[in-house]
Amino acid sequence: MTHDHDLVLRPTAAQISTALNPPPGRNGGDLVVETLTGLGATTVFGLPGQHALGMFDALRRSSLRYIGLRVENNAGFAADAYGRITGEAAPLLLSTGPGALTSLAALQEAAAASAPVLAISSQIPTAGLGGGRHGYLHELPDQAASFRGVVKSVHTVRSQSQIPSAIAAAWKSALTAPHGPVWVEIPQDVLLAETGLPVVTAMDATPDDLAPRPELTAVAADLLSRAARPAIIAGGGVVRADASGKLLQLAERLDAPVVTTFGGKGAFPWQHPLSMQSWLEDRYTTDLLEDADVLLVVGSGLGELSSNYHTFKPRGRVIQIEADLGKLESNHPALGIHADARLALQALLETVSPREDDKAAGRVRDLLARVAERIAAQELTLEQDVLASVRRALPAGSPSFWDMTILAYWAWSAFDARGANTMHSAQGAGGLGYGFPAALGAAAADPSRPVLAVSGDGGALYSIAELATAKQYDLPVTWLIVDDGGYGILREYMTDAFGQSTATELTRPDYVALAESFGVQGTRTTPETLETDLTKALATPGPSVVVLPAVLRMFAPTHLG
Repeated sequence: MTHDHDLVLRPTAAQISTALNPPPGRNGGDLVVETLTGLGATTVFGLPGQHALGMFDALRRSSLRYIGLRVENNAGFAADAYGRITGEAAPLLLSTGPGALTSLAALQEAAAASAPVLAISSQIPTAGLGGGRHGYLHELPDQAASFRGVVKSVHTVRSQSQIPSAIAAAWKSALTAPHGPVWVEIPQDVLLAETGLPVVTAMDATPDDLAPRPELTAVAADLLSRAARPAIIAGGGVVRADASGKLLQLAERLDAPVVTTFGGKGAFPWQHPLSMQSWLEDRYTTDLLEDADVLLVVGSGLGELSSNYHTFKPRGRVIQIEADLGKLESNHPALGIHADARLALQALLETVSPREDDKAAGRVRDLLARVAERIAAQELTLEQDVLASVRRALPAGSPSFWDMTILAYWAWSAFDARGANTMHSAQGAGGLGYGFPAALGAAAADPSRPVLAVSGDGGALYSIAELATAKQYDLPVTWLIVDDGGYGILREYMTDAFGQSTATELTRPDYVALAESFGVQGTRTTPETLETDLTKALATPGPSVVVLPAVLRMFAPTHLG
């Protein structure tokens, strides 16, 4: 008897001929790019380096499009955004030692945000592996050890025959829920040596489904069906799983109010009657969530930012759906369901009983009115007007990428993303310099629509070199730089804590003149002209910079005292 799993596809005559007579002039780098092409990759990011030249030489013999950035960390941010926008694994090509290590902060952000990045680095020659002190350029005793605590999986290659399988395994790991960055390293001599191996063709690296256990979703559905005051927290896992439509169906079936985390922006319609929007750093929101007798948490670990700095103390039953096993019940006891958000929400939709709550929308209206009153009492008109101008200028459907800056912290709570997978920030790991290079990655993924990047002047200095990248590839990114003379949020924190700030003031360049020196259009704006200037810049093909000199303030926190 022949079983389905015993069947093997027979190669065609053409495939046999190609395998027996591989084209000359190929090296280990060709096996890398052939494998990536066979897996479905179309675009790669990175920087060349001496040990990685075999990979980069092979690029010119491939159909892959290469986007080269100026700093490895920025290349990692660009690959992160490409992975978020497309849902595909984004290849990131790096060189050994300093080049590889410079990408660590970007890979930490990708891990925190579940962005599928496939980092492929060179290594010192095979003879130097093993931890001895051979004195090779860029030598580390154990390069992979630097990445094991950051990425999902590490794959070390020692021979050319291992390259296709190692990259395919890494690709599958990156795209299996929860998505995340993975690490492959290949020695310099393996990449450079001529190869007689057949050309790599189609590869099978289909990610595994992470389905929920049916007995758990049955219990969850029963709890939600019988709840008097259910509520839902929707995190970034909903966005990564493309599950916002199923979330909407479930919320409406249950008449359950929904709040989105900062990583889950856009997972639920902002103006929906059941939308509590994203005011998580607010005691009124925290109170409503604590009052829920059944709280459904989807795709969030309820970490610091999603729990009003761990002041959230639920009194009802918590149901947590989470693909990252390490986050399951890490902060609160719950009915933990280890599953992809989309599959778990589908299971709930098939089993939950509809319920009606004619007071739910009223509770949401009352909550948002109280939040608005609290903000209005703080005389923060400038900040609200600036954010509103950005929203009006940005076309619906255009993605935005926000650095760690005061305007971004406002946007986490107050910005209408107008759709899932359109607003992204570095709030996962919290590193500076994310906004602009990430926007470049998104523009490479879809150049048909303008992309917005938002940075403060401090964060902008981390990625100013990428103006050259934006110009070289003519990427449609408008970069809004809010220039407040330093690290604005740290200035606030230190002044509040110590009465004065230290090491927060910065000497900055003339950002408009600097942009123009790269051949990039630059505009200096004001709060009153921001909407007009930003609208024009976004509508103009190619890259542009808009500089807003302004000192913004944060709204008062509610978790202190």
